[in-house]
Parts: sequence; C-alpha cells; structure tokens
Amino acid sequence: MANKRPYLKQLQLAVQHLHNCAALYVRSVPVTESFQGKVIWDGEVEVFTLRGHPKASICYAWSCADGKHDEHEKFITVLELPPVDSPLAAVKVAIASEIKSKKLDKKSGVN
Repeated sequence: MANKRPYLKQLQLAVQHLHNCAALYVRSVPVTESFQGKVIWDGEVEVFTLRGHPKASICYAWSCADGKHDEHEKFITVLELPPVDSPLAAVKVAIASEIKSKKLDKKSGVN
C-alpha cells in the first residue's frame, strides 16, 4: 500500500465508532496464520492504543473484502482482552469467531 494514511484513518474511525473511545495508531504488524500447513490469513494488523475504554487499552484492527463478490470492505477490530494478547492472537480469535458465525448461519438456514 503506497499511502496507508487514508486506510489507517478509516480503521481509526471504525475503532473509535465501534468501541466508543479515542484511538491512536501505534504500528503495523505483519501476521501470517496457518492451519494444517496452509496459510489461511496473511496481512498486516494495525495496532491502536485506546483512551477512554473501560476495559482495554489496545485494539487490533484490519480490513478485508466482504460480500458475495467481495464488493464490500469489512473492518475487523479485536480488543486486547484475555485471551487476546498480541496481533496473532487477535487474528486467531477473529477467524474462530467467523467460523462459529458461519456454522450458526448454516444451522439457522441463513446464507
């Protein structure tokens, strides 16, 4: 990404809106998550410090394509609360949450 400033601003606004507190960008951390020898996620996790959140002082955030044809952008934010203690842990929790959500959708008949 040549100029990450607009992207980081979008993420910052998403974090602030979703968690109702101030967020300040700290750094980008490259993360690769594999499962059974295959890469299932590879990207950068943006780290933000939070001010005014009642429980967390760090939030991890990134975006990904969403929708049937990847026509939308979805923002993922994960607070640094146990068991999340790193960007990698945030990715793992987000992946597990998405898998659980898809299983629940299948059970309820939602596509």
